[in-house]
Amino acid sequence: MSVVPMSELIEELEEKRNRINNLAEVHKARRDKLNRETHHWAEVRDKLNQEARELRRQAIEFKRLRDELNRKVQEAKKKRNDLGHKWAELNKKLARLKREKLPKEAIPLSKLKRERDRLEFQYQTQSLTREKEKELLDRIAKLEREIKEREKVFEKNEEVRALLEEMKAVKEEMDRWHKEVNRLADEAQKYHEKMSELFKQADEKTREADKAQEKFVETKQRADEEHRLHIELIHQVHDFDKIIYGIKKKRRAKKPGGEMNLKAQAQKIYERFKAGEKLSTEDLMILQKAGLI
Repeated sequence: MSVVPMSELIEELEEKRNRINNLAEVHKARRDKLNRETHHWAEVRDKLNQEARELRRQAIEFKRLRDELNRKVQEAKKKRNDLGHKWAELNKKLARLKREKLPKEAIPLSKLKRERDRLEFQYQTQSLTREKEKELLDRIAKLEREIKEREKVFEKNEEVRALLEEMKAVKEEMDRWHKEVNRLADEAQKYHEKMSELFKQADEKTREADKAQEKFVETKQRADEEHRLHIELIHQVHDFDKIIYGIKKKRRAKKPGGEMNLKAQAQKIYERFKAGEKLSTEDLMILQKAGLI
């Protein structure tokens, strides 16, 4: 096997070294571009996560306000219901009192009202002859007069009048609390709707942030691979630099060649290196002994 002249060998090594170095720079440029993209996606992700956190903070505040109003709704309902129970007890007391004030043979006022209501319903829903209509209207009018007279009698009774006034006051208070229940419930519902909308927006921001995170991971992995390739090629460039330096040093020294066997071994190792094979520590030592590094 003929030995390649040193000048030709150096030129060939430098040419290959430069090609590898240029390729390393390509991978470096790709890595840097991908790192910028990675940084961009990290900023997008962090911004979206921050927006999601702020939306959830606002939603939690609306939830707190809603829960506070719901607590007030329950308190208002209890007061309204307590008044309702009180009114019902007073109504029972009134019914007993009216029965006590009636003659034993008299028809109870509640029964008169039910009969009047039944006849009015019959008049409104049934097809009647003129005679039947007149008969029903006369009976209804008679019942109305009797009911009014009976109520006037009751209202003149001091005990009944006091009870009616108390019932009226309780009913007004109960109605006031009923309105308060509705007002508070409506306000709580508004806070609930705002809370739900904000949580919905926060979830959407989180989904967008997750997509940005996927882009971040993808570009980072690609950047890491480009970096690995760049470093691998740079190591090869450094290996070439060592060999080229050794050859030039040997040429400057102009020393007689060593043993032909060592040169032949070094030449074989060099050919393997040119073919892209990685060199072992022993290979490098032979090259060093041959004065190539």
